[in-house]
Amino acid sequence: MTLKKKLAMGVATGALALSMIGGGTYAYFNDVETSTNQFAAGTLDLTLNPETIINVDNIKPGDWMNRTFKLENTGSLDISKIFLTTSYTESVAGFGEHIVVDFLKNEDKGSIAGPSNVIVSKTLAELASMTPDAVKNLSPTFFGWQGGEASGIKAGTKDNMYVKFRFNENNLDQNAYQGASLELKWMFDAQQTAGQSR
Repeated sequence: MTLKKKLAMGVATGALALSMIGGGTYAYFNDVETSTNQFAAGTLDLTLNPETIINVDNIKPGDWMNRTFKLENTGSLDISKIFLTTSYTESVAGFGEHIVVDFLKNEDKGSIAGPSNVIVSKTLAELASMTPDAVKNLSPTFFGWQGGEASGIKAGTKDNMYVKFRFNENNLDQNAYQGASLELKWMFDAQQTAGQSR
């Protein structure tokens, strides 16, 4: 056999040996564990009861209307804030400046130290530029103690609200508002609490 053939045969034999090593089967110990995990998001669900807070007709200057309603957290997550947004449509321009919310109280947030007034004597026109938090405890703190419930609404609980509307009597000519109508929309925007380590 010539040197070239011997070299070629040697290279071929080496390649065959390498392919057998690479493609060979080896026995070894093995253990596999599988982790099955789950993420489930909670729900933020605010219920207004009743949905229509006021529906009144034939009002005149000087009339007032007291109403109650509930803000209920029917979701699985706590609510930290509920922003109140006011909008309205009026049949006669300026009528919203004569309808006053004397107060909107959150009776669950009040205390001996003072009530929790979400709104104090604002016309609907003034309220249209505000977004107060309807579930904030505004009572003062004394030595670390604050009367009433903490701000927000915990899951499965509710806050009782008390509101007084008034057709303002300004002792001026208000004849322009005879037969006027106004549709008020209050939007209650519930916000979640801050994220936390879980």
